[in-house]
Amino acid sequence: MAVALSAGAADQDRARTFSFTYEVEVPAQPAGTGSVDVFIPLAVTDAHQTILRRDVKASIPGRETIESQYGNTFWHGHADRSDGKPITVVVDYIIQRRVFQQKRLASSGLRAYSPSERKELALSLGPDLRVPIAGPLIDSVRAELPQTDPSPLARARAIYDYVIDNMEYKKVGTGWGNGDTFWACTKRYGNCTDFHALFISLARAEGIPAKFEIGFPIPEDRTSGAIDGYHCWTEFHLPDVGWFPIDASEAWKHKERRDLYFGTQPADRIQFSIGRDLELGDGHTTGPLNYFIYPHVEVAGKRLDNVKRSFRFSEIQS
Repeated sequence: MAVALSAGAADQDRARTFSFTYEVEVPAQPAGTGSVDVFIPLAVTDAHQTILRRDVKASIPGRETIESQYGNTFWHGHADRSDGKPITVVVDYIIQRRVFQQKRLASSGLRAYSPSERKELALSLGPDLRVPIAGPLIDSVRAELPQTDPSPLARARAIYDYVIDNMEYKKVGTGWGNGDTFWACTKRYGNCTDFHALFISLARAEGIPAKFEIGFPIPEDRTSGAIDGYHCWTEFHLPDVGWFPIDASEAWKHKERRDLYFGTQPADRIQFSIGRDLELGDGHTTGPLNYFIYPHVEVAGKRLDNVKRSFRFSEIQS
């Protein structure tokens, strides 16, 4: 099943280059308070984006490091004690983002993964803390899925359509936004994290590897300005094909693009990290991060939540 760009997204089939600024201010802590650890995810070059420039300016010493489980890159700033002043970190990027469209579907049949492949894909096959893959709840939702041919591609499409048809994108009350499959199954609404938690649970329950990816959306309807917050999406894996992108929450918001977002990521995003339940190593003592896109700050071993952050972009015309 080849996936074509829709007529309504004709301008999507191109690379985009833009500047992006990730800015953080940690409020001043009483002088002598310590220690202070600041963790900020960093975008890196991969198959779908090229970091042409990245410049980190910070008011405390820090270094680039890599998280051990998924290989996410981040900046870790550390001060033995507060000097009584705010801490500022500004990361400036020039990024080129390319359309990711998976077209290699001719061999997407029923071949089982080899033991070595299953080992390589293990993180994308097992449960996360908020993303179960077994139990009565998952079984009841799987029973609602339509019958299809048993190929992973057909099953993934059935799950994708189920999520779009049975979820509502809205941010009401509290509880949404944690990427919690139980929430998605019982409340049936939420943001992109909730949509994709449900997809990942159901895909992995079917033996289809699926991974969580998070970054920022780059607007299509303007060339510069502030970005309010993150966006996340998913890729699932097909034997002999590779990773296949989907974006169920954007498909819900843009009904005319449902087919587009099954197999295509337009160049309307920047990826920063993958995976859930992340441990960042030295200085991170408050338990695994549900996901990692905003700054994580600890002061004297306790998480600090009132951290100011802002994000902005500007399109660079070729």
